[in-house]
Amino acid sequence: MLHRSRKYLLYHLLPFMQWKHLVNRDSTRADLMAGLTGALVVLPQGVAFATIAGMPPEYGLYAAMLPAIVAALFGSSWHLVSGPTTAISIAVFAAISPLAEPGSPQFISMVLTLTFLAGLFQLILGLARMGVLVNFISHTVVIGFTAGAAVLIAASQVKNFFGLDIARGVPFHVVIEQFFLQMGNINPYVCAVGAITLAVGIAAKKFVPKLPYMIVAMVVGSLAAHLINAEFGSSVTQIKTVGALSVGLPPLSMPDFSYATLHNVLFPALIVTMLALTEAVSISRAIAVKSEQHIDGNQEFIGQGLSNLVGSFFSGYASSGSFNRSGVNFEAGAQTPLATVFASFFLLLVLLLVAPLASYLPTAAMAGILFLVAWGLIDFHHIGAISKISRAEAVILWVTLLGTLVDLEKGIFFGILLSLALYLYRVSRPSVVPYVPAIDKGAYHFVNALGRPECPQFRIVRINGSIFFGAVDFVRNALLQIDEGNPRQKTVMVLARGINFVDVAGAEMLEQEARRRRKLGGGLYFYRCNKSIYQFLRKADKLDDIGVGAFFPAMSNWIKPIYATLDPEVCRSCKARIFTECNEQLPNGEARTS
Repeated sequence: MLHRSRKYLLYHLLPFMQWKHLVNRDSTRADLMAGLTGALVVLPQGVAFATIAGMPPEYGLYAAMLPAIVAALFGSSWHLVSGPTTAISIAVFAAISPLAEPGSPQFISMVLTLTFLAGLFQLILGLARMGVLVNFISHTVVIGFTAGAAVLIAASQVKNFFGLDIARGVPFHVVIEQFFLQMGNINPYVCAVGAITLAVGIAAKKFVPKLPYMIVAMVVGSLAAHLINAEFGSSVTQIKTVGALSVGLPPLSMPDFSYATLHNVLFPALIVTMLALTEAVSISRAIAVKSEQHIDGNQEFIGQGLSNLVGSFFSGYASSGSFNRSGVNFEAGAQTPLATVFASFFLLLVLLLVAPLASYLPTAAMAGILFLVAWGLIDFHHIGAISKISRAEAVILWVTLLGTLVDLEKGIFFGILLSLALYLYRVSRPSVVPYVPAIDKGAYHFVNALGRPECPQFRIVRINGSIFFGAVDFVRNALLQIDEGNPRQKTVMVLARGINFVDVAGAEMLEQEARRRRKLGGGLYFYRCNKSIYQFLRKADKLDDIGVGAFFPAMSNWIKPIYATLDPEVCRSCKARIFTECNEQLPNGEARTS
């Protein structure tokens, strides 16, 4: 037992010990190939995502190096690849751009502080075993937020795609307003480069899916810009380029721990924390469906937390699990998390070779790539399906999406609140449905009473849900309506198998209802009550008022003691006779004569 507990602790402190036995010559060969593929995929994405975040391009690549290694070694998924993502990048930009000039030393320092805090929050949540929190962020909210973020990404690149003079970081509605006001100033040369890049990217993705379409589009866009400059001159075209990337290992960095910075980035860090954890856990679970691997949400929290903590000191901004790179990693045949480790080393080698070429990459071409990224983020299929299936879910979707366009952080926050409010509204209204015993000989089950005769003195109802403080009034009113609709139905039996749990407020309501029905001359009974609920009622000292004899286990003879409490005069003239006892004798024991 002691050995087992030590092994369990070791696996949580050093989770990579769980898969070390999988490493062999074949797996290493597969991981090397998957790692090379991953490095080629992350190169253009890292630059693009850093641009979205308002960071220098190389910071997106730094976030895909050491942080990705840490997340792979200390997470639970064997295929999840961490690094910069579009949603996190747009969240970072939206949070920090009002506080500092994007790309400036102050901006970078504040982003590193946000990354540190996000990592710290993630680590604390993981150690506190709070992985269940991500379950409260509904899929609808994520779809709405992602779509809104995609529109913001596209809006942030309007100036670069069309060559317009629009201030960086202005709200979405200002971008739209300025675009229409400056339509006459669109630079045709810049726009041509962006359009060519966009067209080539779409064509490459559709017709040559095996090639990295982003790299193909970037190369063609850069060549188009070179030819246009050669023909008309750079002074006329005014085509700007990204600029050369820094070459080398990720430099050491230091977050800004001043009170003012911590105060300003605290709330955005919480938003990034939940968003990043939602991405990482949902992606790892999605891939685990295919790989048949068990995912520990708490361990993923720890891995992501350590990843961002380390990244904040090695020039990496906030990162999370990437669906694109994780999917590529799995499809490329990765066997262990070593594929991510290899990808980070390959990325460094590739960066050394291609970094100088970034000085030829036009910002318009990068804008075209980001338009492609933004389009791919909008889940049109699920947006259409949600709008058709559920009006309430559609409201959550559009509130989140439109709220994100107004204020990204508050958009997802209000989406989560609205989603939780809808959930609470649903669970606060458990179904209370009338049932009657099945007429089959020897049957112990019940059937819906709709269209069937019921006892005029005795109502059987099935409650599906939980009787907690939020549902107490609804359940109480449903029970009151029974005798208001038929004053003679003073006795009620609850089919309690569908009751999940009862809290203190629910227990008090049941106690009060039992007393009320006894005063009316009836009673409150329970059939197939869960053992945990019965024990809770006993612990809360409610059984004295409800009555120990009011609880009947499955397949017990519940009708005999209840039938004996009914009014024989009502039974004498009753034509329903839904119980076997009704045809044999009256409740007082008198034999039936007719």
